[in-house]
Amino acid sequence: MPRDRNSELEPVAVKKHQNDVSGIEDQVISMYAKGMTVRDIQAHLKSIYGIDASPTLISNITDKEIYTMVFLDSIHYKVRQDGQVINKAAYMVIGIDLDGQKDVLGIWIGENESSKFWLKVLNELKNRGVKDILIISVDNLSGISEAITVYSPRPRFKSA
Repeated sequence: MPRDRNSELEPVAVKKHQNDVSGIEDQVISMYAKGMTVRDIQAHLKSIYGIDASPTLISNITDKEIYTMVFLDSIHYKVRQDGQVINKAAYMVIGIDLDGQKDVLGIWIGENESSKFWLKVLNELKNRGVKDILIISVDNLSGISEAITVYSPRPRFKSA
């Protein structure tokens, strides 16, 4: 903790005189969802919180194999890039695990929403250890059902 001669510092992550950092799991999951590697998270926890967390511990925190429901959606917005206004899409994946807990599985930025991009996102989730999704909720994007079928041989999805 930094020196605070006038007692003006109010730490946010670990409060004064706090020894329990059990809420750190939410921070680890958040960093993982943003695409940080296990080693990056380990280094971050050490530098910011002074916590020595093994890669195995971090993997156990972030290891969710089955989700009862996953929501795939995107939001479109305009940004100024190189002096021009262009369209971008933020792809969001939110999952509900077997315990009923919601997890943000990731946020990706792309040029526009497409079934090809969603397939890339689903494959990334699979590579990160998601073994099964019982229900996938999506909008009526053309080709999304095919992308889900490629991802999972027995698709269970609901179009909104």
